[in-house]
Amino acid sequence: MILEMKVPSPGESIKEVEIATWLVKDGDYVEKDQAIAEVDSDKATLELPAEMSGIITLKAEEGDTVAVGAVVCLIDTSASKPEGGANASTTEAPKAEEKKAEVPKAAPVQETTYATGSASPAAKKILAEKNIQPSDVVGTGKGGRITTEDAMNAKASMGTPTGGSRSSERSKLSMLRRKVAERLVAAKNETAMLTTFNEVDMSAIYALRDQYKDEFKAKHGLGLGFMSFFTKAVTRALQLYPDVNSMIDGQEKISYDFCDISVAVSGPKGLMVPVVRNAELLTFRGVEAEIKRLALRARDGQITVDEMTGGTFTISNGGVFGSMLSTPIINPPQSGILGMHNVVERPIVKNGQIVIAPVMYVALSYDHRIIDGRESVGFLVAVKEALENPIEILMENNPKKALEL
Repeated sequence: MILEMKVPSPGESIKEVEIATWLVKDGDYVEKDQAIAEVDSDKATLELPAEMSGIITLKAEEGDTVAVGAVVCLIDTSASKPEGGANASTTEAPKAEEKKAEVPKAAPVQETTYATGSASPAAKKILAEKNIQPSDVVGTGKGGRITTEDAMNAKASMGTPTGGSRSSERSKLSMLRRKVAERLVAAKNETAMLTTFNEVDMSAIYALRDQYKDEFKAKHGLGLGFMSFFTKAVTRALQLYPDVNSMIDGQEKISYDFCDISVAVSGPKGLMVPVVRNAELLTFRGVEAEIKRLALRARDGQITVDEMTGGTFTISNGGVFGSMLSTPIINPPQSGILGMHNVVERPIVKNGQIVIAPVMYVALSYDHRIIDGRESVGFLVAVKEALENPIEILMENNPKKALEL
């Protein structure tokens, strides 16, 4: 029996996928549920499992874009598994044929022609005036002759040749990367995006982490990172400034009474933005556990479309790569994104004295069509206040209870 394997639908809005990688070869024997291919949609990379065991015949090439529901391979379910687990395509190597004696050919005689670097006297004069070597010019005349016109059109090199490699490679962008590019351009072109900046003294958070991170790790099996503090600070600020937690739909504004926080993470196929649902209800432990779960799924290529859909606000941490300052791009249709950056010891003023403190620059990019300056600046100041006074504002003056220790 020949089974036709069709592309399943990765999500309601997805109409086509791209064959990223075949994990098997044409004619291989595959087991039921064995991953046979990786397919890219515009939102995620998914594995395609074999529906039955048998010998596979591929019907699409790597890089092909195929519609959802199209046949991508055939599986002959009546074929038996090869002995020893070898692929069905493996056959006995044919016996080597005896090589016929070959008569060595005489080496070709090298002729000196215009193609080897010579040029007509008039062309040589023009090239000499331009300080160009004839060997650097490709002639268009008979036998590669460098004509006067070739010499006149020749241009001197703009730099000194170094002898290094000057090769290039062209490769097709994945469907996910193409979709990300489209969304980024759309965000720039279709929103009135502005960015406001502030700085955060991270001393209080550093002190809390130094004091409780070992106990937190021992009890919960999780690291106490910056993301839980920032997520808690952001959800509080979104409740204070609900316009930042809103978005435009045509001529209407949609406001949300929940905070679904999209967290930008780097995956093997590029940027992924999984969503932490109802982050305003999560504890520090809950935030750290959910971000770790989503990051691992993104890293392993297991993240689903549903897990990356529906966020109301985004947090992007460029600081893990060493970024000092940036203007993050809005993740449409959301209206705001917070950019985190690296922490650097900088001189700041405290109580009239110049001291050295760990400081992070933060940036809020927002859609000015729906968020005014008062809301954007007020939101970022609220985030700054919560991060600089976490015990009072985020932990109700009881760190051990907030951290569930």
